[in-house]
Amino acid sequence: QVQLVESGGGLVQPGGSLRLSCAASEHQVGSYTMGWFRQAPGKEREFVASISWNGDHIYYADSVKDRFAISRDNTKNALYLQVASLEPEDTAVYSCAADPWGTAQNMRNKEQRDIRYWGKGTLVTVSS
Repeated sequence: QVQLVESGGGLVQPGGSLRLSCAASEHQVGSYTMGWFRQAPGKEREFVASISWNGDHIYYADSVKDRFAISRDNTKNALYLQVASLEPEDTAVYSCAADPWGTAQNMRNKEQRDIRYWGKGTLVTVSS
């Protein structure tokens, strides 16, 4: 059973930046599509970014494009999200996900219940 554990969240001022990390318990995750999702207070969880197993294909939600950067290091079983130019609207619990069967492209619109593995999330609060 794959476990995903996020870290790196915290309180940051508007315009600030953070680096979120997701550690996977199993090396096999290196062959999976992975992604980040977020859930703001009172809202549904939404797609943020996805990356193919080898990093060749990357997709972002329009709301974070040019501000966030997803990357992975398969030698460390790790996924990252560099978030910058943060806005109060970015306040949310950020969760990583791993999908053995899907592509980075279809993770954007895939039913979230069909994504196999999820972490519990890390809270990012953007406030002055």
